[in-house]
Amino acid sequence: MGEIAKVIILIGVVLVLVGLIILAFPRLPFVGKLPGDILIKKDNVTFYFPLATSIVISIISLILYLINKFR
Repeated sequence: MGEIAKVIILIGVVLVLVGLIILAFPRLPFVGKLPGDILIKKDNVTFYFPLATSIVISIISLILYLINKFR
């Protein structure tokens, strides 16, 4: 049970760091602007779904997990 708590705390720390980076650099060129991200603008309604960005983040997370597991 203690191992799960450590992983959850680590995930929280990583999310806070990513949030601070995004706040410090609001115009990072790759965040939310990848080909495959869905953006629909009609009248005064905007729908945005970062599909490609989500996939890239998931792949990076998987790679980091596998590196940590087999270390």
